[in-house]
Amino acid sequence: MSVINVPRPASMQDPDLQIFEDSARRFFADHATPEAVTRWRANGQVDIELWGKAAKAGLLMVSAPEEYGGGGGDFRHDVILQELASRMGVEGFGFTLQNVIVGGYILSHGTEEQKRRWLPRLAEGKLICAIAMTEPNTGSDLQAIRTSARKEGGHYRINGTKTFISNGLQANLICVVASTDPGAGSRGLSLLMVETENTPGFERGQPLKKIGTHAQDTAELFFSDAIVPIDNLLGGVEGKAFPQLMKELARERLMVAVTGVGSIELALEDTIAYVKERSVFGQKIFDFQNTQFKLAECKTEATIAKVFVYHCLERALAGELDTATASMAKLWVSEAQGRIVDQCLQFFGGYGYMEEYRIARLYTDARVQRIYGGANEIMKMLIARTL
Repeated sequence: MSVINVPRPASMQDPDLQIFEDSARRFFADHATPEAVTRWRANGQVDIELWGKAAKAGLLMVSAPEEYGGGGGDFRHDVILQELASRMGVEGFGFTLQNVIVGGYILSHGTEEQKRRWLPRLAEGKLICAIAMTEPNTGSDLQAIRTSARKEGGHYRINGTKTFISNGLQANLICVVASTDPGAGSRGLSLLMVETENTPGFERGQPLKKIGTHAQDTAELFFSDAIVPIDNLLGGVEGKAFPQLMKELARERLMVAVTGVGSIELALEDTIAYVKERSVFGQKIFDFQNTQFKLAECKTEATIAKVFVYHCLERALAGELDTATASMAKLWVSEAQGRIVDQCLQFFGGYGYMEEYRIARLYTDARVQRIYGGANEIMKMLIARTL
């Protein structure tokens, strides 16, 4: 049993979900071993073969309908997959981009032809997804996006630079946020699906060196008169990117919170095991009242986080998860994750500062949680609008 003994909601306790979780657990145990994760961190990306193996195991596009090559599940399957990966210390495998974010955009907003063209290949692992929003001078302010997509006959000509793109090195299907009407602000933004293998004018930069998430490939992307067929405009109508993004961001931010809770649980379990084994001044570190009080505080915060995440999940399953509530989940959990993992590391002393100890990696990896999916300052602005 987890140190955070919060039962899953009734909607998450179907027998088929347990079967799926057991299967996913075996997959991660077999293919995301500590040795494999160490290799991925050294290489700056997961093994490319992992995508095909995950497809064969039924982990890609698990919530997409079977008619599009998916697993026929729903959002609960994706939550279980991400929760499990975080709890097992699986680093760098950006399947949530595939299953929930870009795959979700195609499923919710793509034309029927686009769904049938891309979703089966996503499920087979033949296409790997990324989403390109952030630019060197533009983060959460989508209205300031400078990447342009100019229509010329039967294609668009894309020019611009994107940065901090997760899956940027491996992705061969990239959802690019670009301006198709520069004078219309956010109403002039469109989503263009770039199939990189057939796109002249597209280039990748060198892997970006980060302070954490070393197993996750992250890169800059360059578009210099990149030619994309007009049929790759997601949904077939220009100017729809902003509402499309806003509709899907709530689930994306909930997944950030799910990731955070899993990482908190792993950090607490590692720490409790360590302090019960390590001795100082003739007694176990756990036996000091300070240790017990600090860990009691951590467990309390972690419990609050998990209860709230499950509450948000129930709302998401009912189609009622609003932007502000999802923003609260992302804000609270990512901040709590930073505090709790920092406190856990302190109990390890100097060993906590060594990369071979998982707590050190959990510490550096936690920092980005307050940035991506929308910086926490943006979350506060969104929440404040409801006051």
